[in-house]
Amino acid sequence: MQNPSNSKIQEQIDEVFSAQKIQALKMRNSTSLLRIALLKKLLDWIKLNQEDIRRAVHADFKKPYPEINISEIYAVNSEINHAIKHLEGWMKPKKVPTPMTMLGAKSHIQFEPKGTTLIIAPWNYPFNLAIGPLVSALAAGCTAIIKPSEMTPHSSALVRRLVVETFDKSLVAVFEGEKEVSQMLLSKPFDHIFFTGSPAVGKIIMKAAAENLSSVTLELGGKSPTIIDKKADLKDAAEKVIYAKFLNCGQTCIAPDYVLVHESVKEYFLGLLKEQIGKMYDPKKKGIEHSKDYARLVNAKHLKKIKNLLSDAEMKGAVLYSGGDNGPEEYFEPTIITDLKEDMDIMQEEIFGPILPVLGFSDLEEAITYINLKPKPLALYLFTTDKDAQKRVLKETSSGSAVINDCALHFLQNELPFGGVNSSGIGKAHGYHGFLAFSNEKSVMKQRIGKTLTKPLHPPYGIMGRKIIDGLLKWF
Repeated sequence: MQNPSNSKIQEQIDEVFSAQKIQALKMRNSTSLLRIALLKKLLDWIKLNQEDIRRAVHADFKKPYPEINISEIYAVNSEINHAIKHLEGWMKPKKVPTPMTMLGAKSHIQFEPKGTTLIIAPWNYPFNLAIGPLVSALAAGCTAIIKPSEMTPHSSALVRRLVVETFDKSLVAVFEGEKEVSQMLLSKPFDHIFFTGSPAVGKIIMKAAAENLSSVTLELGGKSPTIIDKKADLKDAAEKVIYAKFLNCGQTCIAPDYVLVHESVKEYFLGLLKEQIGKMYDPKKKGIEHSKDYARLVNAKHLKKIKNLLSDAEMKGAVLYSGGDNGPEEYFEPTIITDLKEDMDIMQEEIFGPILPVLGFSDLEEAITYINLKPKPLALYLFTTDKDAQKRVLKETSSGSAVINDCALHFLQNELPFGGVNSSGIGKAHGYHGFLAFSNEKSVMKQRIGKTLTKPLHPPYGIMGRKIIDGLLKWF
């Protein structure tokens, strides 16, 4: 039997979903001017409430304000401005060529909103990954229900406040709560579901979507590798790897999950990594736990998971190169480990925390083979000045994205599609590709009236018709 509170939430979901189904029909005729106006309202709210955003995200896991400004506020504002600038062009019908066999006909692709959509956001970037997909949904002319993560209650409440103060619930609404709320939402026949989270939960989302034949965009994760070639600028690589790995205390889906470094430079590179940790998070030698520039793990449960990963690795022979300390308020020190084996949990699971495994390789073939034996990652990073090595890695590996001589930067490039492949994700997001994710690319063909080249192919199939068909087979 459903408890009374859940019954009430179900009624609210049913009411809002019904209202959004009606609104979605109206939005099919929405112009670029209307959609841009909605995006500007969203942007105005964010600009007026930046301090509230910072306070909410910081309250959830002590993320430093500069990190919030870059990874939460700037990322979303950039996405909105990019959509405003290009939306009119994105919405225009796209003409396509017509083959000679259909001479006289005209063809184009028309972009129409998919309709009612559901956005299920994760906890690690609670503002960015809830509002970023909303930008694409509004740009495409869709309605949206957002389910923020219950693991970041301050940020979730702020997302709800943003939506309530900016949009009518028939256009955008928010439902907070535990997994039961997600299950209620997933039972509804949404036209599209946009989910960001783990591959394990992604499978659950996809199964639920299959019941209603809802299309999905799944932004998942995985073990994103970083290759450090012997011809890399090692100091530059160390700085960029440390920044991307320990940003948000390692709780980033595109963080370097592990490093493969050429044996000839491994020891030197390890020293550079340790040096960079000190420079970024403990420049005054007062202890990283006192740094205002280092975030915390989201909760005690996640802290326990990270501690277990490290202890399992050490028990099976891993060497703690640096770090490993943890303390109150979900603090876990930036940590580097070596001497890894494949039977360690840390080499099988996405870490999603501040532990960086470092492995050696003797030649590029070995590194490529190692990566290809694992599920396809969300991102792959390569540091090298060798252009042949760059071409080889890009050609011989598969990943959702690849970055050469940097890490994670591609997320902020709105002209690039963002997403995974197979176990690391389905579908793409950001910019035009986010617009496409929430749009139906409807093919439209206009044929002229009267005589056409295809009419002789209609039955009854006489001698002339058969000759034309035989000729087509020979010609093509």
